[in-house]
Amino acid sequence: MTCWFVLAASLSTLATHRLTAIFLLLLATGIALYTHVLGWQAMWLLVAISAVGVIRWRFQHHLAIKIVSEIILIACAIGLFIHAFSGFNNLKYLDRVTVGEQSLPFTMYFNFDKALMPFILLLCLPSLFTTKAVKTAQPWQWWLLIVAVPVLLVIATLAGGLGFEKHFPNWLPIFIICNLLFVSLAEEALFRGYLQQRLTQWLNSPYLALMISALLFGGAHFAGGPLLMLFATLAGIIYGLAWMWSGKLWLAVSFHFGLNLVHLLFFTYPVKMFTG
Repeated sequence: MTCWFVLAASLSTLATHRLTAIFLLLLATGIALYTHVLGWQAMWLLVAISAVGVIRWRFQHHLAIKIVSEIILIACAIGLFIHAFSGFNNLKYLDRVTVGEQSLPFTMYFNFDKALMPFILLLCLPSLFTTKAVKTAQPWQWWLLIVAVPVLLVIATLAGGLGFEKHFPNWLPIFIICNLLFVSLAEEALFRGYLQQRLTQWLNSPYLALMISALLFGGAHFAGGPLLMLFATLAGIIYGLAWMWSGKLWLAVSFHFGLNLVHLLFFTYPVKMFTG
């Protein structure tokens, strides 16, 4: 697990101590190569991504190079998100475990490829983690947004997708690390930090940018069926509002992780088992 803890440390420091994060990423990469978590195909991909990043930085005032390099980097980030590249031997930490009697079996991975996304997106958008808030929210609006997290899970339960079921698994600390840094951060970096921020800049309409990014986030959950896509879209609106009102990626990540954690602790996870 050394490789994964070092990579987690790198991700946790990326927003505030970038040189430290890069050093830890290089260390994690070296350990991953030595332990065969990364193959040579993945290493060549990382070298190519780094080269594009250097070219983008070196010629940052050339519009054509900026556009082409950003397209390449975003294509790589999406490819990593959907596990399209070979050479990544991700760790299956939990294999079809059942957290409760009503819950379907659950598998959890530590994904090295997906964890690289915030680094790549930061090359495209230096304001990925912190930017000026698009809108200002009142305290009562923030409280409503916080309450919306458990309310959405209750609505999903009433709709039949989840059930009430308390859990406290012995692998909860590892779940927290994995879900916070390897899932929530990676997904929020793509859908809120990059996509919603870019769309806000291009469309000059923060609410349209919010809805498009939330719909795409819901669409990314197509494998779970229409109900999951719907609730992922609604969750994306919650995360998107958190980003819009604060300009801080980590706040959107906190809402995302908070929903996932409440889901695990108090509801069937990942979904309710249907019998009969």
